[in-house]
Amino acid sequence: MKKLFLFLFVPVIGFAQQNNEPRVQEGQFTFDTDKPFKLLTLDEKIDAPIATKKKKPKRKTFYGIKTKKGFTRKGFGDKMVLELFYVLKKKQEKFTGFARDIYWYDYTRREVRRTSSFDPKKGVLLHGPYKKMIGPVVVEEGIYYKGAKHGRWMQFNRQDLVEDKSKYYKGWPKDSYVTYYDPNERKHLKEVTPMEYNEKDGYYYMMHENGVVAVQGEYKWNEKIGDWIENYSNGKRKRVIAYAKEPFDKDYKPYIRKEWDEKGKEIYSK
Repeated sequence: MKKLFLFLFVPVIGFAQQNNEPRVQEGQFTFDTDKPFKLLTLDEKIDAPIATKKKKPKRKTFYGIKTKKGFTRKGFGDKMVLELFYVLKKKQEKFTGFARDIYWYDYTRREVRRTSSFDPKKGVLLHGPYKKMIGPVVVEEGIYYKGAKHGRWMQFNRQDLVEDKSKYYKGWPKDSYVTYYDPNERKHLKEVTPMEYNEKDGYYYMMHENGVVAVQGEYKWNEKIGDWIENYSNGKRKRVIAYAKEPFDKDYKPYIRKEWDEKGKEIYSK
């Protein structure tokens, strides 16, 4: 039987009668939405050719964007690790997606890095085909889209046997769920729920209709962890809800750490 994931958002913030302290009910969010929506899987059409579709594909141009070729090399002989990749020509371009992992080339370290944030002053985003080799053997290959994994990715062992294969859509695992305020046009994002192996895993985003992030937080093994942040539609911070740093900590009770009004004035802190 297929599982149907439904996400219900209802206001749950209240005030304790004795000490006027805000409280949070686990499993629910604290902003209002009355617009019905249908869960939609991410676009599966991600196996596009690596080169731009033209009669005469331009060299080093992927998804219509010009790139520069790069490489890193560490070690010697059969243990030498070689990475072949492409980066955006616009060195100051920022990461504009919502993926948990951002891949970029670090100028100082001279290596490909995977981080949760990106400073364009320190490096440049990967974009285009990627290949990692140990000695003569390819151990990983795929393609990036502006710093995020995209399309089909393959991993191999030293015997050239497939160890893992997966699909991504601009950084999101293919099983993730996405909804839009305009389901037909799919231009105004409403919600992204990261899914891996039928569990919520990764960064969750909920958007206001004007495009401002309404809620963001992280799931790990189907559990909320760390700080979950809510914002008003004007972009100002609304509240921060603290969850356990690691999943399955049943002794930890989520609580509101800070809260602000729409003008940015702090109205609660714990």
